[in-house]
Amino acid sequence: MSEQLNEHEQVRRQKLAKLQQMGIEPYGKKFPVTHHAVDVIERFGDLEGQTVALAGRLMTIRAHGKATFANIQDESGQIQIYVRKDDVGEEAYAVFELFDIGDIVGIEGEVFRTRRGEITVAVKTISLLAKSLHPLPEKWHGLTNIDMRYRQRYLDLIVNPEVKDVFVKRSKIVQEIRNYLNERGFLEVETPVMHNIAGGATAKPFITHHKALDLNLYLRIATELHLKRLIVGGLEKVYELGRIFRNEGISTKHNPEFTSVEIYQAQADYKDMMELTEELIATVAEKVLGTLKLTYQGKELDLTPPWRRITMLDAIRRYAGIDFSAIESDEEARTAARGKGLEVPVKATRGEIINECFEEFVEPHLFQPTFIMDYPIEVSPLAKRKADNPALTYRFEAFMATYEIANAFTELNDPLDQRERFLQQAAKRAAGDEEAHMLDEDFLLALEYGMPPTGGLGIGIDRLIMMLTDSPSIRDVILFPTMRPR
Repeated sequence: MSEQLNEHEQVRRQKLAKLQQMGIEPYGKKFPVTHHAVDVIERFGDLEGQTVALAGRLMTIRAHGKATFANIQDESGQIQIYVRKDDVGEEAYAVFELFDIGDIVGIEGEVFRTRRGEITVAVKTISLLAKSLHPLPEKWHGLTNIDMRYRQRYLDLIVNPEVKDVFVKRSKIVQEIRNYLNERGFLEVETPVMHNIAGGATAKPFITHHKALDLNLYLRIATELHLKRLIVGGLEKVYELGRIFRNEGISTKHNPEFTSVEIYQAQADYKDMMELTEELIATVAEKVLGTLKLTYQGKELDLTPPWRRITMLDAIRRYAGIDFSAIESDEEARTAARGKGLEVPVKATRGEIINECFEEFVEPHLFQPTFIMDYPIEVSPLAKRKADNPALTYRFEAFMATYEIANAFTELNDPLDQRERFLQQAAKRAAGDEEAHMLDEDFLLALEYGMPPTGGLGIGIDRLIMMLTDSPSIRDVILFPTMRPR
């Protein structure tokens, strides 16, 4: 094994063996911690001259003969320690000299301030709690190490304090989302992760197999259809916050496993969901960040409600110069799109082309929070038709920094219309569209019992956290993003 180790790793193995020969357990028992680093620093006035016990990872070691300054890091941050041979004893100091940067230690000592003014703990006893057999990375920032950062998140957290801050904020953001909804009478529920039919979104599912039932199951691509069943059952305000799985590509915006919150409210519509979206996100930002004016990748992002509202057709007219309200046929729509340099399939419908033009020409302009309303029916199979224009639906998506972060409908509660939409989706699926919706007879049966007028909303938690933490990639806000094995 030693032949596979580099020089630094071999030295650490030799130190490990020497410690064991000296009767030192290199992976010790739990240590009785009384304080964290930040406690000692913030409460120095009370703790000066007092004895404290801390545990943490050695981050620096600066030896000066019979005395050594070092820094240890715990969850709260770093603090300097001072280890002197005369204080700990010759034998203990000889053991300490076998410690390396990265080792986890427990120390007990007295709090004081050095002549340079740095708050420090003068060590009386020091214990090895875990020997590190690999050196910590010295140069961590930079593009060359991004892959390693995501693969070895534990090292990223050790070396980059700002990374830990992102995930602490993530936890607080999720908690505040729950607080907001719970305080307004929404009931948090749990629905199955494995589905007989993959539904509720346009996405390719992951497939698994249940041996006992000899049945293929799909990891959920949305929670929508089960939550709507609960609305049918009389639960009027429900939400679920959890993992979603889609068998799609990986990018700065996409991870195959991600987190969403879906929210459904009886006797509500998509306008109610707009107000809920902007108020929820503004409230969470204010509570976690203390401001509604953020900086995302160098540009100001103002979350103050009300957000801009614009229909999809008006947005395309503004940014692409195409007036689809004056275009009635599929062929005219295809011609208009091609005139703008957009490649479209020969059988693409007017609604599909409208959506393609929006994604190509409009999305790059949507930096400030914006609601895009009234999507074509072809790309909105679960949304209610607009009464004044049945080719469009009561649907919106919310955009921020050009990213879609939320999707909402006035939900389609007509079971006959929903069946027709599912049949159209099934035809697409039969023609090779693996992302088209499947026909869900059980969901249709639930609708036939009657679902009240309902507003539904889904928010992508990871993308929202990207915005609130100024993170350029979705991988920066997921602790363990999906990676190809090395």
